[in-house]
Amino acid sequence: MAENQSFIIPMTKDRIRKEDKKILASKAVDVNQLIPIKYDWAWQYYLDGCANHWMPQEVSMQRDIEQWKDPMAFNDDERHLLKRNLGFFTTADTLVANNLVLAVYRYVTAPEVRQFLLRQAFEEAVHTHAYQYIPQSLGFDEGELYNMYREVPTLHAKAEFEASLTQDLLDPSLNPATLEGKQKLLRNLIGYYGVMEGLFFYGAFVMLLSFGRTNRLPGMCEQVQYILRDESMHLNFGLDLINAIKDENPELWTPEIQKEVTGWFENGVDLETAYTKECLPNGLLGLTHEMVAEYIRFIADRRLEKLGLKKLFNNAKNPFPWMSEQIDLRKEKNFFETRVTEYQTGGSLNWD
Repeated sequence: MAENQSFIIPMTKDRIRKEDKKILASKAVDVNQLIPIKYDWAWQYYLDGCANHWMPQEVSMQRDIEQWKDPMAFNDDERHLLKRNLGFFTTADTLVANNLVLAVYRYVTAPEVRQFLLRQAFEEAVHTHAYQYIPQSLGFDEGELYNMYREVPTLHAKAEFEASLTQDLLDPSLNPATLEGKQKLLRNLIGYYGVMEGLFFYGAFVMLLSFGRTNRLPGMCEQVQYILRDESMHLNFGLDLINAIKDENPELWTPEIQKEVTGWFENGVDLETAYTKECLPNGLLGLTHEMVAEYIRFIADRRLEKLGLKKLFNNAKNPFPWMSEQIDLRKEKNFFETRVTEYQTGGSLNWD
């Protein structure tokens, strides 16, 4: 257990005050008491996440199975593209979930922030379930897909980048109350929310959702669309969390870390560009690897701006305006016309 948390509950009449709560506490604190809520934005993310609950098996894969069995429905490049991206996602969400549960959660001391982290961890499990349900439905070699992150260099490079950040937080000598400890957590959050979920996921989303734009694999695309909606919330929560930590601990945001983070985004764009080129050696589905790489540069600048950093690619354009619609706009139905996209039990979302 992190040294700045305590499961010991002493008898006291000193009640917890809102102003005493911190996202990263420098001394032992009671992490059990949700009320009074200080970080209303984090609680709202939790409520919005609960309003979007879904499960993979609710989505029919029947049309997908029929299409996939048709030997004329997909060419070799399209089959390669699909398998590569599903192979990436089969373990990507597990990496994120393990990082949340094993590393991040133990260092965050605000219960309302933890509440969303728990919700996100569950959603990552749902996403992992979806990326098992889809290949199994289509009859893929699951051993091939689940080992791609070990066997395909461009996938391994992305996984290795993220796993190293988790390993840093698992160091038993790490003290989260120190400047170094807090900076390591900040690096971890930026690496996972900014680079992994903010860059690596979005290139794969473009490639998978493009099948739906040709009226193919509707069940898969419907699930990916729900996952994209969830991940957009994770991304926005993560960037807000990072900025809140920076505001409470301005000493962490040194010029050295800002330079390091900017370099991570530059490296992340390079890793994703190499991965995209391997997935898309030839143009198809209205895509080229150059177009996807341009999109990654465009969204990298958006992530950097949200963190208060300078853009790296000032002239980058968005070649996929339909992706912005998927992320930023509330829609009564998705563009595949298969079911209600908003799928909520209550409340409404605002991505602004």
